[in-house]
Amino acid sequence: MAWIPKYEECIRILKEVGCSDNVIEHCKAVRTLALQIAKLANADISIVDAGAMLHDIGRSKTHGIMHAVEGAKIAQQLGLDARLVKIIERHIAAGISEEEAKRAGLPPKRYMPKTLEEKIVAHADNLIDSNKKIAVSETVSSLISKGYPESAKRVLKLHKELSQICGIDLDKIPFGKNGE
Repeated sequence: MAWIPKYEECIRILKEVGCSDNVIEHCKAVRTLALQIAKLANADISIVDAGAMLHDIGRSKTHGIMHAVEGAKIAQQLGLDARLVKIIERHIAAGISEEEAKRAGLPPKRYMPKTLEEKIVAHADNLIDSNKKIAVSETVSSLISKGYPESAKRVLKLHKELSQICGIDLDKIPFGKNGE
């Protein structure tokens, strides 16, 4: 039976699989921003909530790009809802093409966020560095400097798409104690 864990269950799961406190704090920060975006976008709050909390579950196995694939495997083994498995698998940057996946050593397929909820979690993750909100321009600059210009373009496109849906530039959403 596929299930969608609540916040406290997500914390328990992350701890049980071996995620560090830093990863858990990052997931909490992504959740805070993702829920703000989800409310503005009229997205499925329960899916975004659990997806944001569990997006980096694969970091219990690796901190490389394979964490998305490993995380999806863990989520499947736990019997989580298929929508959560896809959020975890597709959350890196604004997606990875099949060609980029091959170059990165991932199983060859497209890792592109498709649903609104997948896009929200992926982009909230793009806008959180450790557990602090950053501007999309910082994410784009970082991707370009690391040699990922196509990913940078997709991040910017996703930022514009979600900002339009929400009716506000996502860089302007307040974040933190007053913005929660």
